Amino acid sequence: MSTITDTPWEITGAEKQAIIGNTHCSEGEPSAVVLFVHGFLGYKDYGMFPYLAHHTASHGYASLRFNLSHSGMTNRIETFERPDLFEKDTWSKQVFDVMSVMSAAEAGRIPGCPAGLPCILYGHSRGGVTVLLTSGRLCAAATGTTDQVGTVDPLFAKLAPPAAVVTAAAPSFTYRLSPGQKEQLAHDGFVEVVSNRTGQTLRIDRGWLDEQIEHPQAHDLSAHVKAITCPLTIVHGERDPTVPASCAHDLLGSAGGVDGRTRQIIVPGADHVFNTPNPMPLDAEPSAQLAMLCQTVVEACHHAVS
Repeated sequence: MSTITDTPWEITGAEKQAIIGNTHCSEGEPSAVVLFVHGFLGYKDYGMFPYLAHHTASHGYASLRFNLSHSGMTNRIETFERPDLFEKDTWSKQVFDVMSVMSAAEAGRIPGCPAGLPCILYGHSRGGVTVLLTSGRLCAAATGTTDQVGTVDPLFAKLAPPAAVVTAAAPSFTYRLSPGQKEQLAHDGFVEVVSNRTGQTLRIDRGWLDEQIEHPQAHDLSAHVKAITCPLTIVHGERDPTVPASCAHDLLGSAGGVDGRTRQIIVPGADHVFNTPNPMPLDAEPSAQLAMLCQTVVEACHHAVS
């Protein structure tokens, strides 16, 4: 079995904040690069991410897992070390971050990742929404049909669309707030969320919602899914208690249903994290649900580059 290297790196993301990541790569020339994007309260070292990146690398792909610039997370994984950044996060910052990593990978500026490889995007939970927004904008820009979706930052005007997209446990919406949360945002300028992992109470600034109200087209998730022209795989756990599996059906409907480009996989018995503990050692045996997710990601990669 070939050796998998794990190379740390750092680039600049939204508002000049750091994006820190790791490249997993096996011996030989990789056939594509895969970006693994975490979700809300997530980070690159959480649960399935190291294992999934390692597994995908073992099949001949450069695998990049990274923290979004405003995730609030650093390499001190026991805490949200930058709650100030977490508070100011928005969808546009996340899209900027993903395009930043795509651009850096394409240019050969990511250690351990050769330049010029086809790019595949994977997003878990709200990270799935981020990669759908990113992909929809890039695909629309490439086809000249940007009237229904958000625009691409001029910094990334020459960036090619992804070769494929995989979402796992992704919502089919960019926000849903309770009446109480909306009232708190309007009155206090923020809402609070508690991290069950660290016990911290974190704030979400009203800028997150204001951006969506002021720029609805840039946050129309259904329109962005419709704009995607590359292969799309929508994966969801049958027993996801956090994001219902109905979201996968909604996303599939936006994509126009199952065809030669789009497929949907509902993983039997899978919860929101595909029955994966946190942390998960690389040498641990994956759950049947995580193994199915890993297989699905590798199949999507193979299909994209074949």
